[in-house]
Amino acid sequence: QVQLVESGGGLVQPGGSLRLSCAASGFTLDYYAIGWFRQAPGKEREGVSCISSSDGSTYYADSVKGRFTISRDNAKNTVYLQMNSLKPEDTAVYYCARSRWATMFYHKYDYWGQGTQVTVSS
Repeated sequence: QVQLVESGGGLVQPGGSLRLSCAASGFTLDYYAIGWFRQAPGKEREGVSCISSSDGSTYYADSVKGRFTISRDNAKNTVYLQMNSLKPEDTAVYYCARSRWATMFYHKYDYWGQGTQVTVSS
């Protein structure tokens, strides 16, 4: 069955870095876009970044542009989110999800991982 499993979250100080991984199984990753989303307590789910299936085009929310980098390794069935210069406002549960389209609209995604907690605090 289709599965997406996030890992790499944790506690980091402001200005630090983390790399999240999204391991995909049960489908051919090459044919799908993958998006990263986050949700903080009391806030709506927010699109962070996504990467297309075709040419690897990438998209970022303005709040993370220049600090986060999304990449994919289809041979390893894994998508990564490198997060640098982390800020307290980046604290949230981060989810990866699958879509036929590279979009920041979460309703276009059909399968989701369970999420990984990222906490940025001193």
